[in-house]
Amino acid sequence: MPLSPQQDILEIDQDASVLRFAPQAGGRLMSWTIDGEAVIHWPEHADWSQPARIRGGNPLLFPFLGRHRVDGKIGYWRDAKGTVRELPMHGFARDLPFEAHADVHGAGLRMILTDSTATRHGYPFGFRLETAYCLADARTLDVTFTTTNTGDSRLPSRLPYYAGHHFYFTLPHTQRAATSLELPRTERRHQQDDGSISAAEPGEARYTLDEARIQDRFHCLAGAPDRPVRLVAPGLDRIVTIDLQRPDSIPWYAVTTWTEAAESDFYCVEPWLGLPDAIHNGMGLRWLEPGQTEVAALRISVDKLG
Repeated sequence: MPLSPQQDILEIDQDASVLRFAPQAGGRLMSWTIDGEAVIHWPEHADWSQPARIRGGNPLLFPFLGRHRVDGKIGYWRDAKGTVRELPMHGFARDLPFEAHADVHGAGLRMILTDSTATRHGYPFGFRLETAYCLADARTLDVTFTTTNTGDSRLPSRLPYYAGHHFYFTLPHTQRAATSLELPRTERRHQQDDGSISAAEPGEARYTLDEARIQDRFHCLAGAPDRPVRLVAPGLDRIVTIDLQRPDSIPWYAVTTWTEAAESDFYCVEPWLGLPDAIHNGMGLRWLEPGQTEVAALRISVDKLG
């Protein structure tokens, strides 16, 4: 059934900041506006019959992100015992309903997904994924992933995962050449046609968003970030800062950059915990023992250039 926006969209307001969420459509942060100006892009005419295909907001990528494949077939993965299972690209979280809990102070929202019959066929593990958004102030958004292996400790079953965000930042396509992305120390990689990950190339400290060499690229962090990620958009009089060095967070593995087309009025800057096909290539693959919990946190701040 198509989602009914009138019934299923939740709003969080603080001063000039407005967050809009669709918990029943993949726990999606739909949009973020400050003083009425869009920071996170949402399309005017979204097709709610296929929420995962909507180009906007922040789709949650879990339990695996990107493309994984077995014997050349995309959407399959092989476990340690050789069993091949089907799992969609970017995982299933963005297609499933989340349980929503508003912050008692009214500045945030927690959304929770747990294992079910809808998840166990392709991913036979007990889990609890909580995604929380909280406005620290009108221009600062804290975002956390909390992943728990809820499996029975009497029957040990390590849980593999590598999750990620897919933030669609608002940017008129005509402003790409004037907009820059500043990164900490990185190595640049991409996924090749056969599914393998390319050899690392030296990363740059700064790119402009019209550069073809950052389209669909993974900027792998070379150790702890020595500075935040910054999206500097003079045409919007805006600097978006993504702080990946939050207290008690596990390390982020890469920042992925992508946009759909030359005329798309958004650009995606995506913090990821691993790379595509990590279940097979090991690049960022994480394991949780039964009862173990991990938190991956980041902070997004939006400031004016002047």
